[in-house]
Amino acid sequence: MKMIITSCLLAASLLTACTGTQKMPADTISLFNGKDLSGWEIYGTEKWYVEKGDLVCESGPDKQYGYLGTVAKYKNFDLTLEFKQEANGNSGVFFRSSIEGTKITGWQAEVAPAGQHSGGIYESYGRGWLIQPGAEQEKALKTGQWNTMRILVKGDEVSTWLNGV
Repeated sequence: MKMIITSCLLAASLLTACTGTQKMPADTISLFNGKDLSGWEIYGTEKWYVEKGDLVCESGPDKQYGYLGTVAKYKNFDLTLEFKQEANGNSGVFFRSSIEGTKITGWQAEVAPAGQHSGGIYESYGRGWLIQPGAEQEKALKTGQWNTMRILVKGDEVSTWLNGV
């Protein structure tokens, strides 16, 4: 699987997707600098690298799970990111999670092929699916194109949007 992420932005308050010359709110933190993996930690054997300003992930030699996590911890946040999934594979954005080796326990906003619940919330090694998108929401994923995902986490409440849906 190959996934490309162009930007990761985190803010303590409301955040809209920021690209190019748009002005970012003062409390916005850019998680990815577009140059290297500073501020990130690799878990497992998947290949993570920066190419032409994009964060790229490819399956590793053993095709096992792997993750890229921020070194800093965030409790409440509003995260907006862009991704393009170029192969049939499963991924996601984990939060309220813990990791040991490559076993990650906790919640994730799903990133998966069409019809497999991108934008839904799944709890790994727990209850399984917490929220699955309905049939109309499933149509929001643009296969092979850039997609925008927003994840808002405040206390025990989580909301996700995929391409504004």
